[in-house]
Amino acid sequence: MKFRTAWLSAALTAAANTACAQVTVWPAKPIRVIVPFETGSTTDTLARIIAGGLTELWRQQIVVDNRGGAGGNIATEMVAKAAADGYTLLMAAASHAINPSLYHNPGYDVTRDFAPVTLVGSAPQLLVANPALQAASIGELIALARSRPGRINFASAGSGSPSHLTMERFKSMAGIDLVHIPYKGGGPVLTALLSDEVQLYAGNIRAMMPQVKAGKLRALAVTGAARSPAAPEVPTVAESGLPGFSVLAWWGLLAPARTPAYIVDKLQREVARQLQAPALRERLALDAIEAIGSTPQAFDAFIRKELATWAKVVKDSGARAE
Repeated sequence: MKFRTAWLSAALTAAANTACAQVTVWPAKPIRVIVPFETGSTTDTLARIIAGGLTELWRQQIVVDNRGGAGGNIATEMVAKAAADGYTLLMAAASHAINPSLYHNPGYDVTRDFAPVTLVGSAPQLLVANPALQAASIGELIALARSRPGRINFASAGSGSPSHLTMERFKSMAGIDLVHIPYKGGGPVLTALLSDEVQLYAGNIRAMMPQVKAGKLRALAVTGAARSPAAPEVPTVAESGLPGFSVLAWWGLLAPARTPAYIVDKLQREVARQLQAPALRERLALDAIEAIGSTPQAFDAFIRKELATWAKVVKDSGARAE
């Protein structure tokens, strides 16, 4: 009996030591962060910032792997089906919570197949108008649109894109009829706006502000719940006559479901620490991005809320992926 007890105690101790060792050694090899969009996108830039910081901290290579296509679904499905060992991660964007409503079978389940790590950051969009449009504020735009239903156009970077659905939500809440004109990316949108081919667009603040300052576009409002430090003089949609309106672009880090909690917690802790650095916060603020670094639980709740919001917008608008 004594021998059996001693053997059992030794076995339990060995198992505990093994588990402890596993916790201690991660990461023991390079980590791959999958980005669903092209190099140079905001999602890609944030992934590379985070990867660089973690590489320096852990002395282990963090590789950014761009896998664009299908609106982000190809990369997202890759991560959903990857081993849950902490060596494959996803840097997701707002489309992560939109695609399940746009695509009949995206190849993954957002709430079942992923372990949220942290919400890295968020940013409002800037709603701009061609100066020829006789509306200098959200209130004036709504009044004008009600007097001219179906005669004012808005651009988007593609059907089902965040810029499209932001304006669909605006239309719905304002009770107005605007005509959607989709383009293939932000470059053609800007050309169309400047030529008065379209009158409205909700897009990246940093990309739009130089045109606003040059007098070529008019800033009507930012789409977040609060004014943006990148354009503090521009009011929010909510304070301009549409209470409760708030839409943010966002980016966050996720792992495959069933990734061990100690790995998720370690990732969250170190990414959040990076995001608290004043230099990085100031760098991101130049792009109107607020650094966040939320807990996994808070990020999970945020994603579920986003899923519900965009499911309704997609259903009500009849939006379809291109």
